[in-house]
Amino acid sequence: MMQQKWSKTGPPLRTAAGSGFKTGEAPGLTRPRGAGAADPVRPNIVFILTDDLGPGDLSFLGQTGFNTPNIDRLAAEGMVLARHYAGSAVCAPSRSTLMTGQHTGHTHVRANGPCQLRTGDQDVTVAQVLQSAGYRTGMVGKASTGCSVDPGQPKEKGFDFFYGFNSHGAAHHYYPPKMYRNSEEILFPNNHKHTGDTYSHDLFLEEVLSFIRGNKDEPFFLHYTALLPHASLVVPEEWIAPFRGKFEERTTTNIGSYAPTDEPMAIFAGMVTRLDWEVGQIMDQLKALGLDENTLVMFTSDHGPHSAGGHLQTDFNSSGGLRGEKRDLYEGGIRVPMIARWPGRIAPGSRSDHVSAFWDFLPTAGELAGVSGLPDDIDGISYLPTLLGKPEEQKKHDYLYWEFYEQGGKRAALFGDDIKAVQLDVATAQDGPVEIYDLKRDPAEETDIGGDHPDLVQRAREIFEEAHTPNETIQWSRAKSS
Repeated sequence: MMQQKWSKTGPPLRTAAGSGFKTGEAPGLTRPRGAGAADPVRPNIVFILTDDLGPGDLSFLGQTGFNTPNIDRLAAEGMVLARHYAGSAVCAPSRSTLMTGQHTGHTHVRANGPCQLRTGDQDVTVAQVLQSAGYRTGMVGKASTGCSVDPGQPKEKGFDFFYGFNSHGAAHHYYPPKMYRNSEEILFPNNHKHTGDTYSHDLFLEEVLSFIRGNKDEPFFLHYTALLPHASLVVPEEWIAPFRGKFEERTTTNIGSYAPTDEPMAIFAGMVTRLDWEVGQIMDQLKALGLDENTLVMFTSDHGPHSAGGHLQTDFNSSGGLRGEKRDLYEGGIRVPMIARWPGRIAPGSRSDHVSAFWDFLPTAGELAGVSGLPDDIDGISYLPTLLGKPEEQKKHDYLYWEFYEQGGKRAALFGDDIKAVQLDVATAQDGPVEIYDLKRDPAEETDIGGDHPDLVQRAREIFEEAHTPNETIQWSRAKSS
């Protein structure tokens, strides 16, 4: 195992105003401590979820415009799940599948908008599952339990502690006028969305490190839902400066409420570099506290890369050669980088082509925690055998399924021997054409073979019918005007 410190490619962490806690103080510690953190079969779990990061944005996967040494090191010391899929092609439904273990044909939150996971015993989350096993649970960043959640709602869905944005719309901006600590509103009067004296990611990192420190003596689940590198194109100057003048820039126009700029590429490179640096800070903290060997660290993105706020995914080939981007159900919209690192348990430098998805995380975490009774309505399958190098014990999906309620409505399925089905304009005609791609021979999804394979089209239609259940908050008709 490598012993050197994680890469410090960025400037030192600044002390940010308004964090609301003292150095070394952990938020919300009220439950008696247990001895679980020392138990090697119940690891701490740190799940880092980035926002709109594409596979092409990481240097170990080919990015040359900037470097991501800490994320690259995660991959070198852990396993890359090369066939991992997000839950949806936009934020809220994708995160809902991660939380509930259900794909978008079943999970409650299926679209961006004024919707959140339901309280009570409905929509059981992975945080509730781990909480039942004695884990301390925390979420920092952008709420994963809905698109616009009530203050305090994450606590009702299993998170002992939450700090960040309860509205995905507000999370478009890095200098927010307010955020939330559990149900408490935290105001930043000198912040004005694009400018201010309190950068949200400074606070996020402080809260993440504090949560780890405060829960080092018991098993914990930390869900860090970073905003980076989602629009708006904003990052403190010290992260932009190393890239200024290195790219052929343009002036951004027609970007709505996002920050205008004449150096979108330098800023984007700085945003991803900042994200990578934060990963290094987290890993240093785990090692300094003696938690490194008993912590499973996972890193992924909520869906494919975006072209928004002045950024184009083609600037840095963020889709990594896959077709499509955010809001597409082609591979570029839903296939995401996934890394899992657990020293002594996951073989370093390993790679798996096991097909997995966000809704597999809940049963995986439940198996890690030794939970015997998981919700009986989940679609996920634990990929722990894959992580532990036991592919002969790994169960497989009959199919993966997605539905998407924007741009006329879309749905997709992955089944059989790497056959991908995509249907567009579902709101107009649910019995409309279905595209079929053979990903083994055509990973770029360039040739629709549906006309030559009516049997595959029929199988796709059967999956579409089988996988979809009606939802009280969203219907296909909504997608017509999106």
